[in-house]
Amino acid sequence: MHSSDPFSTLDNPAWWALTGVQQQFAIGTQQVKRYQRGILPFAALETATTENLVTLSDLFEPGEIFYLIGELPPLPAGMQLLKELPCVQMVLQQPIALPDNVVPVTPLNATYSADMLHLINKVQPGYYEKDTWRLGNYAGIWQQEQLVAIAGERMRLHQLTEISAICTDPAYTGRKYAQYLIAHLCNNNLQTGNTPFLHVVHTNERAIRLYEYLGFTTRRTIPFWQLVTHPSPQ
Repeated sequence: MHSSDPFSTLDNPAWWALTGVQQQFAIGTQQVKRYQRGILPFAALETATTENLVTLSDLFEPGEIFYLIGELPPLPAGMQLLKELPCVQMVLQQPIALPDNVVPVTPLNATYSADMLHLINKVQPGYYEKDTWRLGNYAGIWQQEQLVAIAGERMRLHQLTEISAICTDPAYTGRKYAQYLIAHLCNNNLQTGNTPFLHVVHTNERAIRLYEYLGFTTRRTIPFWQLVTHPSPQ
């Protein structure tokens, strides 16, 4: 990337993840990529052209819903825009200082995949699939043998890690569990030379205020496009 912006890859984050650190999860061509089915419903174009969208549509089943981030070219026949989600893209460049955590933070792995899927789909459905946890490190907080809060790493680029799946069971909100999980993941990344970033829907002012309180700064607003492929009329 020939740019003075050290975070310029975040203008097309899924592309730089799928062609770099996370290429083992990618399928596609030199111009278009998607995450493997069951990993993440996200796809990416090297350049935003209708021609690349036509190529991309071959990677999806008819009726399959997926997301593109950033610039969206005119859609070809056989592809429909369901909605646009303007997201605030935020980065963190210094460690998060929090009081000592009184609840243990547990690393989550394959053993807990069903618990993770259940909690995230209860709180924040649509972006997490059964094997999304394979993309990075996930951490959780348990109460009474139930997973009640979670955060993890989704897209990972060169020296950049997206913090995602930040969810707390509604019965356990107000206990700062999300703050402790975010701090745990972000501080571990900063120690290894990776800058944490995240995306939050621009209308979620409460979450944006929390992230600003923890030290995140806004880089830009970037659209997430929810798209669906459908069979072209014969």
